Amino acid sequence: MNYETIFQEIYRELQSVKDIGQVADYIPELAYVAPEQFGAHLTTIDGEKFAFGDAEKRFSIQSIAKVFTFVLAYSRIKSSIWERTGLEPAGTPFNSLVQLEYDKGIPRNPFINAGAIVICDILASELASPKENILSFIHRLTGVGTIGYNDKVALSEKKTGYRNYALVNLMKSFGNIRNDIDIVMDIYFHICSIEMSCTELSQSFLFLANNGIVPHSGEQILSASRTKRTNALMQTCGFYDEAGEFTFKVGLPGKSGVGGGIVAVHPEKYTIAVWSPRLNKKGNSYKGMLFLEEFTTKTSSSIF
Repeated sequence: MNYETIFQEIYRELQSVKDIGQVADYIPELAYVAPEQFGAHLTTIDGEKFAFGDAEKRFSIQSIAKVFTFVLAYSRIKSSIWERTGLEPAGTPFNSLVQLEYDKGIPRNPFINAGAIVICDILASELASPKENILSFIHRLTGVGTIGYNDKVALSEKKTGYRNYALVNLMKSFGNIRNDIDIVMDIYFHICSIEMSCTELSQSFLFLANNGIVPHSGEQILSASRTKRTNALMQTCGFYDEAGEFTFKVGLPGKSGVGGGIVAVHPEKYTIAVWSPRLNKKGNSYKGMLFLEEFTTKTSSSIF
């Protein structure tokens, strides 16, 4: 299948659709991103690569990084992770305080902000140098050693992270944060600042399409069973409180970020990453969602 031709066709069709989204300017550094940029990249488990547009341009992956940290924690502490976080869709905004208090400091899942902060707390306990170890993990997944943090974005998030600090303090009061809050939040703000391209993101998620094995190296990241469970978690919780909409329209497990990126996984076939900075009201890329909906329709490659 000539995916690049399909990419071009879908992009032409979307040119007539007004992009009503907005960049995530509540994170000051993201307000400077040129909103008209668009990239897409698909990688098959056999190593075929198909790129379109700004596929090589790095951007702030934001919440997509929560998959990397979750996988690192899940591969280390296995089932006991579910004593600290749930695995159900939140059904409320990704930074809800009300729900967290109702659930006595246990986040609904590891992909909302509170859940990802708990995962960072786990990694602070499990890893000798969490920030360096997280980057090293991503370098192994992609085979690219230059992926790193954007310190300006991390600092920008720290300066405006009042609600995230409220979340971590609330969880600390319930005993669900074990390490010093500043250490945990430094990890959290930095993972959200990681910059990657669509090409690199597509490559990095390929183990989730390949039963937990990185195709280019043969490294087993997760067992087949835990890979299946990670994909299921992305399917139900990977798009804030729009996971049902993504499942209904796109039909693939995946994860989004407020930097405008989306990664989706077709088990045993491919991974695809798209980037369009303007977000809809739920915090997902407006045109990225439309692009993937058209893509799985035209290629008949939904898992449903």
